[in-house]
Amino acid sequence: MKTWHDDDSFWKAWAPLLFTRARLENAPAEVDRILALLKVNPGAAILDLCCGPGRHALEMARRGYRVTGVDRTRAYLAAARRQAAKEKLDVEFVPADMRRFRRTRAFDAVINMFTAFGYFRKQADDLRVLKNVYASLRPGGALLIDLMGKERIAKMFNPRTWHREPDGTIVLEERWLEDGFGWIENRWTIIRKGRMRTYPVGHRLYSAVELRALLKQAGFTRVKVFGDLDGSAYDQNATRLVLVAWKK
Repeated sequence: MKTWHDDDSFWKAWAPLLFTRARLENAPAEVDRILALLKVNPGAAILDLCCGPGRHALEMARRGYRVTGVDRTRAYLAAARRQAAKEKLDVEFVPADMRRFRRTRAFDAVINMFTAFGYFRKQADDLRVLKNVYASLRPGGALLIDLMGKERIAKMFNPRTWHREPDGTIVLEERWLEDGFGWIENRWTIIRKGRMRTYPVGHRLYSAVELRALLKQAGFTRVKVFGDLDGSAYDQNATRLVLVAWKK
């Protein structure tokens, strides 16, 4: 049986909700902040790991960076390639599982955005991903990870929420915690045009301390923690967990 993240029907059904017009329009501002945190040189080689339909990868290519986007969902990559072709952007899009993608010393920076980390029941797989990233970075290169931290989830946790999209789609999200607050399991339901579909979604939860330790275990020597892409502190007011880790 396929896990949720290997189910193409999940990514197809949720694409309009995951990649809304607002999120696409926010990409340039987010890239401004990403590049400010990474401090990469113009024209640097950047890997967008789990790039989805390429909202950040395409924006970085527009600014002259040499970009590779990796994702397991071929439909997303096809959409990204169409947009790149439309704009005459030179971007490489690679279909691959992040546990297996490794290109030794090929990149000056790697980004992993929008809680695209921690999908796997075995934490060894998360470590494997980070070791692949470490090997793929050039000396002095940096990784930026953006996700929802355990501390933020504890503050805002709600076992059930629902909302209605502008097109009338109803979205219900049910959540429960497992493994001593180490894992969050979800049941996401869409009701659209009289049809209801439900999908299980789960991922590992990391605190700032836990993820920083895992990054160091993977080989990174220096790690900074922020509460958003704006570089603010990771404190009680944090909205995201953002870590930047450098390879020596």
